[in-house]
Amino acid sequence: MNQESEKAAIAAVHAFIESFNAQDHERHAETLNYPHIRLANGRFTRIESAEIFAELSKRGESRLAEEGWHHTTVASLEVVHSGNDKVHIALRNDRCHADGSVYHSFDTFWIATLVERHWGIQFRSSFLHASQVGAGVANRLLP
Repeated sequence: MNQESEKAAIAAVHAFIESFNAQDHERHAETLNYPHIRLANGRFTRIESAEIFAELSKRGESRLAEEGWHHTTVASLEVVHSGNDKVHIALRNDRCHADGSVYHSFDTFWIATLVERHWGIQFRSSFLHASQVGAGVANRLLP
Protein backbone atom coordinates (compact mmCIF):
# COMPACT_ATOMS: atom_id res chain seq x y z
CA MET A 1 0.00 0.00 0.00
CA ASN A 2 1.19 3.51 -0.77
CA GLN A 3 0.16 6.06 1.86
CA GLU A 4 1.16 9.09 -0.20
CA SER A 5 -0.98 7.93 -3.13
CA GLU A 6 -3.85 7.12 -0.78
CA LYS A 7 -3.85 10.64 0.68
CA ALA A 8 -3.83 12.20 -2.79
CA ALA A 9 -6.64 9.93 -4.01
CA ILE A 10 -8.78 10.62 -0.94
CA ALA A 11 -8.23 14.35 -1.48
CA ALA A 12 -9.46 13.88 -5.07
CA VAL A 13 -12.60 12.15 -3.77
CA HIS A 14 -13.33 15.01 -1.38
CA ALA A 15 -12.68 17.62 -4.09
CA PHE A 16 -15.10 15.74 -6.35
CA ILE A 17 -17.85 15.72 -3.71
CA GLU A 18 -17.26 19.36 -2.67
CA SER A 19 -17.41 20.64 -6.25
CA PHE A 20 -20.46 18.48 -6.97
CA ASN A 21 -22.25 19.86 -3.91
CA ALA A 22 -21.38 23.41 -5.01
CA GLN A 23 -22.58 22.57 -8.54
CA ASP A 24 -19.38 24.21 -9.78
CA HIS A 25 -19.28 22.27 -13.04
CA GLU A 26 -15.90 23.44 -14.28
CA ARG A 27 -14.18 22.78 -10.95
CA HIS A 28 -16.02 19.46 -10.75
CA ALA A 29 -14.66 18.46 -14.16
CA GLU A 30 -11.13 19.27 -12.95
CA THR A 31 -11.40 16.58 -10.25
CA LEU A 32 -11.33 13.87 -12.92
CA ASN A 33 -8.76 12.36 -15.24
CA TYR A 34 -9.66 11.69 -18.87
CA PRO A 35 -10.90 9.77 -20.60
CA HIS A 36 -13.31 9.33 -17.69
CA ILE A 37 -15.22 6.05 -17.61
CA ARG A 38 -18.50 5.45 -15.76
CA LEU A 39 -20.30 2.13 -15.37
CA ALA A 40 -23.88 2.67 -14.20
CA ASN A 41 -27.28 1.25 -15.02
CA GLY A 42 -25.66 -1.58 -16.97
CA ARG A 43 -23.70 0.52 -19.43
CA PHE A 44 -20.32 2.16 -19.84
CA THR A 45 -20.03 5.86 -20.59
CA ARG A 46 -16.74 7.33 -21.79
CA ILE A 47 -16.21 11.08 -21.44
CA GLU A 48 -13.25 12.42 -23.34
CA SER A 49 -12.69 15.88 -21.84
CA ALA A 50 -13.36 18.26 -18.97
CA GLU A 51 -15.41 20.49 -21.29
CA ILE A 52 -17.75 17.64 -22.20
CA PHE A 53 -18.04 16.54 -18.57
CA ALA A 54 -18.87 20.09 -17.40
CA GLU A 55 -21.64 20.35 -19.99
CA LEU A 56 -23.11 16.99 -18.96
CA SER A 57 -22.87 18.02 -15.32
CA LYS A 58 -24.83 21.22 -16.04
CA ARG A 59 -27.57 19.18 -17.71
CA GLY A 60 -27.86 17.03 -14.57
CA GLU A 61 -28.97 19.91 -12.34
CA SER A 62 -32.65 19.60 -13.25
CA ARG A 63 -32.68 15.85 -12.50
CA LEU A 64 -31.15 16.54 -9.10
CA ALA A 65 -33.80 19.17 -8.37
CA GLU A 66 -36.56 16.75 -9.39
CA GLU A 67 -35.40 14.19 -6.86
CA GLY A 68 -35.09 16.77 -4.07
CA TRP A 69 -31.30 16.57 -3.88
CA HIS A 70 -29.50 19.18 -1.81
CA HIS A 71 -26.09 17.59 -1.23
CA THR A 72 -24.15 14.33 -1.21
CA THR A 73 -22.04 13.03 1.64
CA VAL A 74 -19.46 10.27 1.81
CA ALA A 75 -20.86 7.87 4.40
CA SER A 76 -17.87 5.54 4.17
CA LEU A 77 -14.60 5.38 2.29
CA GLU A 78 -12.16 2.48 2.19
CA VAL A 79 -8.98 2.26 0.18
CA VAL A 80 -8.90 -1.25 -1.23
CA HIS A 81 -5.60 -1.16 -3.12
CA SER A 82 -2.99 1.51 -3.76
CA GLY A 83 0.15 1.88 -5.82
CA ASN A 84 2.31 4.71 -7.08
CA ASP A 85 -0.13 5.89 -9.77
CA LYS A 86 -3.49 4.26 -9.00
CA VAL A 87 -5.79 3.81 -5.98
CA HIS A 88 -8.97 1.70 -5.76
CA ILE A 89 -11.59 3.15 -3.41
CA ALA A 90 -14.86 1.65 -2.16
CA LEU A 91 -17.41 4.29 -1.12
CA ARG A 92 -20.90 4.57 0.21
CA ASN A 93 -22.51 7.87 -0.76
CA ASP A 94 -25.64 9.41 0.72
CA ARG A 95 -27.90 11.76 -1.18
CA CYS A 96 -29.53 14.23 1.20
CA HIS A 97 -32.38 16.72 1.28
CA ALA A 98 -31.83 20.30 2.51
CA ASP A 99 -32.66 19.28 6.09
CA GLY A 100 -29.83 16.73 6.01
CA SER A 101 -32.08 13.69 5.86
CA VAL A 102 -30.73 10.88 3.69
CA TYR A 103 -33.12 9.79 0.96
CA HIS A 104 -30.79 7.48 -0.96
CA SER A 105 -27.60 5.58 -0.10
CA PHE A 106 -25.58 3.66 -2.64
CA ASP A 107 -22.29 1.83 -2.99
CA THR A 108 -19.76 2.90 -5.57
CA PHE A 109 -16.23 1.93 -6.57
CA TRP A 110 -13.83 4.55 -7.87
CA ILE A 111 -10.34 4.43 -9.31
CA ALA A 112 -8.18 7.49 -8.81
CA THR A 113 -5.17 7.83 -11.08
CA LEU A 114 -2.08 9.97 -11.33
CA VAL A 115 -1.90 11.39 -14.86
CA GLU A 116 0.61 14.10 -15.75
CA ARG A 117 1.13 14.93 -12.04
CA HIS A 118 -2.65 15.27 -11.45
CA TRP A 119 -4.58 12.97 -9.13
CA GLY A 120 -8.15 12.59 -10.37
CA ILE A 121 -11.00 10.13 -10.45
CA GLN A 122 -10.80 8.23 -13.73
CA PHE A 123 -13.30 5.41 -13.25
CA ARG A 124 -16.56 5.11 -11.32
CA SER A 125 -18.89 2.13 -11.02
CA SER A 126 -22.03 2.88 -9.03
CA PHE A 127 -25.09 1.02 -7.85
CA LEU A 128 -27.30 4.06 -8.41
CA HIS A 129 -30.44 2.62 -10.02
CA ALA A 130 -33.49 4.53 -11.23
CA SER A 131 -35.87 2.47 -9.12
CA GLN A 132 -33.95 3.44 -5.98
CA VAL A 133 -33.93 7.20 -6.53
CA GLY A 134 -37.66 7.83 -6.31
CA ALA A 135 -40.01 8.68 -9.16
CA GLY A 136 -37.68 6.90 -11.58
CA VAL A 137 -35.23 9.79 -11.74
CA ALA A 138 -31.71 8.60 -12.48
CA ASN A 139 -28.63 10.73 -12.65
CA ARG A 140 -26.22 8.66 -14.70
CA LEU A 141 -23.19 10.93 -14.67
CA LEU A 142 -23.06 12.35 -11.16
CA PRO A 143 -22.52 10.81 -7.72
